[in-house]
Amino acid sequence: MDSDLAESVSALKAVFEARGILAHFGKASPESIAELKAKLKLPRRYRDFLAEADPVDVETRTPAERIRLIPSTQLEQEQRGFALDARGQPVGSGCTSRWRADWIIVGHSSLLGDPYFLDVGSPDAEGDCPVYTAMSGTDIWKPRLCASSFALFLRILAIGMEVAKGFAEEDIDMDDEDVFREAVAAQIRQYDPAALKAGHWT
Repeated sequence: MDSDLAESVSALKAVFEARGILAHFGKASPESIAELKAKLKLPRRYRDFLAEADPVDVETRTPAERIRLIPSTQLEQEQRGFALDARGQPVGSGCTSRWRADWIIVGHSSLLGDPYFLDVGSPDAEGDCPVYTAMSGTDIWKPRLCASSFALFLRILAIGMEVAKGFAEEDIDMDDEDVFREAVAAQIRQYDPAALKAGHWT
């Protein structure tokens, strides 16, 4: 892993440990990663993540959201749920807008079921790409930027988990959630202003 990705992974692992929340990271085999690369066009940095920190059982917890990262063994199956029909629509979704073939789902909201996905059609010079989410159960997919890169996405998840240490995990009221979002926003601004501006985390 390069230094940016390694720092983000380390921060995420550390906050799970600090909060006493179990998280199981493994290591995907080179063979399985090569197969996923060929089938899903996974960018280099995400492949490096799977090789060193495959999220076998990883779910973040904050007052605003719970995000479960998808392990390498389930990536292909997760994409099948968004397979396109002849008109370019996700099969069985009821959505009238196109789900793009270069949107690769890498996580989902455990609260709402919304997907979190890489846009592999927009790679950067670091072998990474932006992460988006979109509201499920609607007629139109409206992607909203979550992070300018996958490495920054992991960093933002770590930030949220860190800020959430001071909040109750159950029975969160709206005032607590608003305070949490404001505190998270102040830290995200330091790392990814574009993601903060997009508004998903606030």
